[in-house]
Amino acid sequence: MNWTHYFKDVWLVGSRYMIIASIAFLLAYVFLKHSIAGKKIQQKFPRTLDYAREIGFSVLTIFVMAFIPAMVLGTPSIAKHTKFYYDINQHSRGWFFLAFPIMAFMHDTYFYWMHRLMHHPSVFRLVHLVHHKSTNPSPFAAYAFHPLEAVIEGSIFLVFVFLIPVHFFHLFFFFLFQIIYNVYGHLGWELYPKGFNKHWLGKWINTSVNHNQHHQYFKGNYGLYFLFWDRIMGTIRDDYDARFEEVKTRKIQAG
Repeated sequence: MNWTHYFKDVWLVGSRYMIIASIAFLLAYVFLKHSIAGKKIQQKFPRTLDYAREIGFSVLTIFVMAFIPAMVLGTPSIAKHTKFYYDINQHSRGWFFLAFPIMAFMHDTYFYWMHRLMHHPSVFRLVHLVHHKSTNPSPFAAYAFHPLEAVIEGSIFLVFVFLIPVHFFHLFFFFLFQIIYNVYGHLGWELYPKGFNKHWLGKWINTSVNHNQHHQYFKGNYGLYFLFWDRIMGTIRDDYDARFEEVKTRKIQAG
């Protein structure tokens, strides 16, 4: 394994998380806190200890997640078996753009079924409980995983590089999108507009309200980017639409 590659990956994964989560936190929890507090999905705010726990476990996650690509692509005997490619002309331009929605579908499917498995009573306390200590998550909860869960979450990288042709840009931009959407899911505020949850497209898209409910109640709403697995499998919460509507129509009291 190439350790220089590993520490570059640590820097890349870590800087993405810290920059995006910190910007979201500073905007929503510091600078705009009082003006938008009434629209917060859960009206209370996490404690300082909650933020510290989320950041601490996220740092561990960064080191774990960076190890996976460094080990695979930084070890020639392993890398040669992957479909990772460097020459952007090795595959068509059509594939270059088509790969992104395919990766999103693959990741969402992987996440949904992996997530449901981690909620099995025999697995939950060992693997997933750390993440669910954030019952009222902040942006810093995006990577707040037990190291075992970090391995499982990060293994989507293996699914990509061994199953489909992926270029460096695919991985770079997809995982940038992933952390942005992950931070949004844990933000604590809903950014999509009123009625989005019932729109012909929006009803299939995961929202911050949806994932916030999962953290608050521990059951239902297992999707990542989309809601089609939740809807197909009947695991979307019955009160999701009402909760979304309540959050988006809530009146902020003056003063």
